[in-house]
Amino acid sequence: VRQGKALYVGISNYQAEEAQAAIRILRENKTPCLLHQPRYNMFERWAEDGLFELLDREGVGCICYSPLAQGALTGRYLNGIPEGSRASKEGTTVGGRYLTEDKLVKIRALNKMAGERGQSLAQMALAWILRRPEVTSVLVGASSTAQLDSSLAALKLPPLGEDVRKEIRAALGQ
Repeated sequence: VRQGKALYVGISNYQAEEAQAAIRILRENKTPCLLHQPRYNMFERWAEDGLFELLDREGVGCICYSPLAQGALTGRYLNGIPEGSRASKEGTTVGGRYLTEDKLVKIRALNKMAGERGQSLAQMALAWILRRPEVTSVLVGASSTAQLDSSLAALKLPPLGEDVRKEIRAALGQ
């Protein structure tokens, strides 16, 4: 920043207490922290433990990554792991992190709920994240324009009402 090679700083995956310290240190050094990038999806919700409130209070943007849980919240793995998919590759974390039998039961329930609402599971998962006023944006990955179009369609859907959010929490066991 001081050399003019960067204008701002962003941080990633800091818990609330660490983020607060980092934002303070950056501010003291006259280097604005504009963005925090947490992993956030229906299964990984640690950002709700004070981070969102901190970012809002400090005026730091929030761009969530892995909003579709590495593809688990797209419905791709409902009937097993397809050959050539991310989860089929050696050394990937998607299987152990998101595709346990317990989580697959939840994913199937969420997929059914999304279908009943006339949307895809991915669209519902993205709408669920975007319900948070502290979330500036989400990082979505797409391997085709059709996937990107489907994700963008989530922006046109009506916000998830409290009744739907309650149903989602129940499906997640929360």
